[in-house]
This record gives sequence, C-alpha cells and structure tokens, in this order.
Amino acid sequence: MPVNDSKPQAQVKTVLSAQAAPDLTALPDNVEPSPAAGRFDHVAFLKTVPNRPGSYRMYDAKGTVIYVGKAKDLKKRLAQYFLKQVAPKTRALVSHIAHIEFTVTFSETEALILENNLIKQYQPRYNILLRDDKSYPYILLTSEKHPALYYHRGPQRIKGEYFGPFPDSTAVKDSLRILQKIFPIRQCAQNVYEHRSRPCLLAQLGKCLAPCVAMSAQEEQYYAKQVELLRLFLNGRDQDVLHALTASMQQYSDALQFEEAARVRDQLLALRRVQESQSVSSEENYDMDVLAPAIAGGLACVHVLFIRRGRILGTRSYFPQLPSEGSVSELLTSFVMQFYLNDSRARMFPKEIVLSEALEDEALIEQAVYKLCSREVKFYHRVIGERAKYLRLAADNAHTALNAKLASSATAKMRIESLEAILQVQGVTRMECFDISHTQGELTVASCVVFGREGPENSRYRRFNIEGITPGDDFAAMHQVLTRRFRDVKHGERPDIVFIDGGKGQLKQAEEVIGEAYSKAGIAVPLIVAVAKGEGRKEGLETLITGFTHQEYHLTLADPALQLVLHIRDESHRFAITGHRGRRQKARTASALEQIPGVGAKRRQALLKHLGGRQEVMRAGVDELAKVPGISRALAQKIYDALHLS
Repeated sequence: MPVNDSKPQAQVKTVLSAQAAPDLTALPDNVEPSPAAGRFDHVAFLKTVPNRPGSYRMYDAKGTVIYVGKAKDLKKRLAQYFLKQVAPKTRALVSHIAHIEFTVTFSETEALILENNLIKQYQPRYNILLRDDKSYPYILLTSEKHPALYYHRGPQRIKGEYFGPFPDSTAVKDSLRILQKIFPIRQCAQNVYEHRSRPCLLAQLGKCLAPCVAMSAQEEQYYAKQVELLRLFLNGRDQDVLHALTASMQQYSDALQFEEAARVRDQLLALRRVQESQSVSSEENYDMDVLAPAIAGGLACVHVLFIRRGRILGTRSYFPQLPSEGSVSELLTSFVMQFYLNDSRARMFPKEIVLSEALEDEALIEQAVYKLCSREVKFYHRVIGERAKYLRLAADNAHTALNAKLASSATAKMRIESLEAILQVQGVTRMECFDISHTQGELTVASCVVFGREGPENSRYRRFNIEGITPGDDFAAMHQVLTRRFRDVKHGERPDIVFIDGGKGQLKQAEEVIGEAYSKAGIAVPLIVAVAKGEGRKEGLETLITGFTHQEYHLTLADPALQLVLHIRDESHRFAITGHRGRRQKARTASALEQIPGVGAKRRQALLKHLGGRQEVMRAGVDELAKVPGISRALAQKIYDALHLS
C-alpha cells in the first residue's frame, strides 16, 4: 500500500516529542513549508487548527525549530501571532515562520509537559526565557511553627522540604498561585510575617489563614491539617488528599456544621479541577509503538506514537491510500507490513506494538519481524491501563491530523474540481447538505451544513427543530426543513448544489419543495443530488442520484469527488446528531445517573460525594470516574457513555 506523500500548501502534521531521538530521524515528514514566496499562509493554516489544548512548533524555511509553545486553546493562541498589533519580538518571530506543527493533548498540563520536553530537544532561539542557564526552581515548604510555601532557586540553605526540580520557572509560579487557592498556606516573606499585626488582603480573600496574627487552638489545628494535606499533595499522594477531604466534609455534614462542610467542598472541587492524570509520560519503562487509524471522507490516517522508557519521543501521521472496500484491520495490516518489514528499521523496533485492531496474519507478521531484527516483538490490540491511554491519545491525534488534511485548501480544490467534472457543472461556490436525526421519532432535528470551494463554512451551519409531523416520518421531516430553508429564495443565499442524505423518497421531497420555490421566484433550480447508502450502509458503496433526471453515479473511494460528497454528508450527519442529543439532554427531567444500569443509590451517593455534585460528575472523564470508590474502569466507561454519548 503506497503512502500518499502529497504536500498541500497549508498541510499540518501533529507531532509529539519529548527528547532527541536519533533513531527516528529517518522517518519521512509529511509537512513542508508554504511555497508562497516565503510567506506563511496563516489564514489557511488556522482553518485546520482545533480549539483544543496542545503544544506547537514553529519552523523556519530551513526546517529549524525556532519556537515551541503550548496553549489551552490552540486556535486562539496561534491566531494571536498574526494580529496586526504585536510586540516587536513576535513580529520578528512571525517573519521567519515557514510552517507550524501542532499536537492536541488531553489537557493544558500535558501540553506544558510536551512544551518543556520539546524545548529541551530543540533549544529554539526564540524560547529565551525557558532555556536560560540558571539553576532549576523548586517549591519549598518551610519547617516552622507556621510553615510557608515559597518559590526557591539557588542554594538550599533554608530549612524545610524541597519539591522539584522543575524545568520551567513560570510553571512553578503558576502552580503556587493554584496551590494558594486550594491550600490557604501563607506565601508571604518572613519579615512580613513576623511584623504584621492584622490580616492582609489575601486573608480577607480566603487565600491565607493569617497565621501572622493570634490564632485559636482550633485554627492552629486547622492550619497544621492544611499543611499536612499540602505535603501529601506535593509528594504525589493526591488520592489520599481527596479521600481525606471527602471524609472531612462528611464529618462536618454529620455534625450539622454546614458552613465548614461547604468550605471543604469548595476546596475539594478546586483540587479536582487542577488534578490531572499525566498520560504523556509514565513511571513505567514502556518501550513500544502505538498505532491508531482514522477514516473519514474517503481518506485514511495512521498516527504512530514512539514511546521509549515510558516517554513519547515523537509521533508521525501517515496517509496511506484507502482501498475501496477495505476494513480497518486490512488498513493496519498493510501499513504495518510496509512500515516495519524493511531492513532500515530493524534496529528501531520496540518491545511492543500496540494497535487499535487485530492484524490479519498477526502470527506470520511477528515471525517476519523476529527474523528481521532477531528478537521478539509482541503485537497487542486489547489493552488496558497506561497502554489504553496511549492508544486513545494516538487515536485523538489521528482524527485531528485527518481533519486537517480534509480541510486543507489544496485537497478541497482538487475534490471540487473532480465533482464539477463528474456532475458537469461549473463555478460551484456554495454547497448545502440536509440530514435528519431522531431516536424512534423523538425530538427530531434537521441539519443544514454549508461548504464552499475551500471546505466547510461552520458559521453558516443551521439546525431546525422539526415539529408537527408523525414521529419517525423522515420524508415529512425533510419536506419541512426544506420548506423552511427555501421559504424566500429571492433574498436569501442560494446554493449551487443541494445534497440530500437519503434515497429516492427524500429526493422526491427535495424536488417538490425546491422546484416549486425556485419556479415561483423565476430562478433556475440548483442541482439536487441524493446520497443513497449502499449495501450494508458501507462507506464507499454510496450511489449519487441527481434530481429530476434520476441519473445515477457509482464512484469509488479513490475518486476525489466521492471523498468530498462523503465529507459533506458525514459533517451534516454529525451536526444533526449533535443537535438531537443536545435537545434530548435538555428534555430530560429525571437525574441522568438514575437511568444508568449498575449505578444504584450507594454508587450515586459515592459519585456525588467524591466529585462534589452532579455538574462535576458531568465534567469528569473516565479516569476521574474510575477513581471513585466502588466504581470500576468498565463501569466508569459505562457512566461516561451514558452521560455524554446517549
């Protein structure tokens, strides 16, 4: 299976890196600088960037990393570099950008870890503040009657416990500000502490217990307890802190001391929001490659994580050609055989290769790998724990890289030109697709998505709540949404092509509604195309049926025109389902937890008490749910699916 090495102008490749990896330098790169006269096409690039946390790398025309950064929202952060009013340093940096690579992560904390690792590896010249030659910073908890929490750099002469070292001073200072919100331990200088006679502003804001003034015995005890909880947290025993706070909150509640219980509850919630599992690095010395595929719009992507000694050394996204009727297993098998079975990679084999699907002829491939590198390499596809986390991260990046390729301007141009040639139309600038979503006729929602020559135009998407029809009547639902959309074709925006997700029944509704609306306005009817699903609803077997003529087109996934149609159809389907789920969620009156099989009264109480309320349960991921006493990993997944995917 040949690997597609085409390089569109604004193509983005997602990359994770932690440390220099000489063995990985031979890997092919799917990204090239923009060819546009030395200027980076940031407008096209930003269309491919998601609103997700992650890290990014900026390259100059020679392929040298000149800056590494991280962001809570990649799209917003990267857009700030290209504003008209920027600092001189930023202007100089932007003038040297040839292309940018980014990686989405599970959280901003993980993005920070990746940022530090990448800076260590590349030493970019614009990351001056993060690569100085000073000593590493520590967090210091002093040993006094009222211990204080300090940022410390230099010789360790002050008595106390030092936690660190940390590679980034800014991250340490940010952490101290967060810790001050959770644990109200003093952070003032010693001379200020010794000479104050009344509480400072931080004490009035609830960020310090004010040990600088006289405290009662109960307040002294509470301060000591907060210091102990802080010490546990800094030692990595965060679960012990959570359990202690939960027990304390319950004790106050049982004693009817509700104000104290509320204070502990707020502390518990604050701690849970900043506590995040680190999935990009591990204490285990894993030595493995992790492969995850993504398929959409007729294209395929395989994302590979290279993990050595428990750390991600790098990643790559590959875009192999997708067979017309190939399965995910066939895709992975072909990719693995091409990627690993060559002499140049023999010395780079890990101990394990983790896959999302089982390989065809897996035993035979293992034997071939053993013969090539003279040692055993195991293939796994049913994994749990840390391996499962890495696999989910690889899958997340595979989908992001694939979406970036689908949205690239070069890909969009090629596809729309192919579609125009097949359907014999010219100058297509606006395409709309309609789809219907409901659950057994309940709360039907219709979607209208809009695509231009450069891809989706999200700001023009619309949803329609369908009312007054027989539940489950898709034809009536399609008739209603088209009637509402084309009520005033003279003054509204008019599409060049209208796609209908469905067969001849839905197409008939479109012919009646759109034909009548345009005839009354005296305007030529746009091209109407129904996208009928094939046998077994398998992607690639769809039939395109044109309105009025009922001419049928049978294309393959290798055809760019069908890839574009499937991209539009899938986007319409996703947008409709999202709207339907949101509407159904609002319609629920009973607690969502009460409807989950296997979650009884005791487990509901444990979830609410441990996480701090229903909203926190809704926000929690599978990992956080699984940390609740009595909730297994499988049950946590079931709870998450019931709350978010139903």
